[in-house]
Amino acid sequence: MSASGPDRPVRVEVADGVATVTLDRPEARNAISTELALALAAAVEPLATDRSVRAVVLAAAGERAFCAGADLKQRAGFDDHGWLVQREAFRRGFAAVRRCPLPTVAAVFGFALGGGMELALSCDLVVAADDAVFGLPEVRLGLVPAGGGTQLLVRRVGRSVARDLVLTGRRVDAAEAQRLGVADRVVPRAELPAAARALATEVAGNSPVAVRAAKWALDLGADLALEAGLEVEDQAWRRAVLSDDRREGIAAFTERRTPRWPAG
Repeated sequence: MSASGPDRPVRVEVADGVATVTLDRPEARNAISTELALALAAAVEPLATDRSVRAVVLAAAGERAFCAGADLKQRAGFDDHGWLVQREAFRRGFAAVRRCPLPTVAAVFGFALGGGMELALSCDLVVAADDAVFGLPEVRLGLVPAGGGTQLLVRRVGRSVARDLVLTGRRVDAAEAQRLGVADRVVPRAELPAAARALATEVAGNSPVAVRAAKWALDLGADLALEAGLEVEDQAWRRAVLSDDRREGIAAFTERRTPRWPAG
C-alpha cells in the first residue's frame, strides 16, 4: 500500500504489524502543501480499520528536515480566501494523525518547525535524532500555531514551557526537547529509523484491544476531573477484560508463552 508522487506526496509501507507513513517531499524539506495534507489524511485514515496494522511510525524522506512546516511558497500566491480553503485540508491532515486509534510514533530528524513540530506532537511518542531541531515560529510570521500546537504542547509540557516556546517562537535542540518533554527519546541520527520502528514494534506486540483502550483512556481522560477520568479508565478496563485478548493474555502468562493475539 503506497501513495507518492507530486500529487500524493506520502508513502505507506506495512510490515510486521507496523505501518510506516513517510512524508515524501524532500526537495521542499517535506513542507506541508495542500496536496501533502490531503495525502496524509488519505494515508492515515484507512489504517484504523486495517487488521494488519497495530502501530504507526510517522517518518520523512530526505536528509535535512522531518518537516519544515507549511509550504510558504505555495501560500505566497493565496488571497485571504485561499488561506481559509487550505485551512480545511490542513485540519483534516493533522486530525488524521491526532485521532488515529492506533499507537503512533514520530521519527524526527533535522528541522521540525511549525506544522512539522505539530505533526510530531500529534503522535503518541516522539523519537528524535540527536540533530533534531524543534520550534513553533508562527508568531514571528504574524500567525498562531494551528495544527494543534497551542493545545498539544501545553498538554505535553505544561503551561509555562508551552508559553515560552509558543510566544518566543524560539527553536530547541534535541537535548532540550527531551528535557522539556517534547521528545520522549533521543538517539544518534543513524539509529533513528531502527529506534522508532523498534518502539512501534514493542507496542504492536501488546494486546491490540488493550492498547487501543488504554490510548483512548489516556487521551479522553487527561482533560477531565479525576473522578470523571477514573470513570473513563473503568470503561477502558471493561472493554479489555471482556475481550478475547484478555483471555489469551492471561492464558499465555499462565502457560509461559508468547501471546497469540486474536486477529482484529
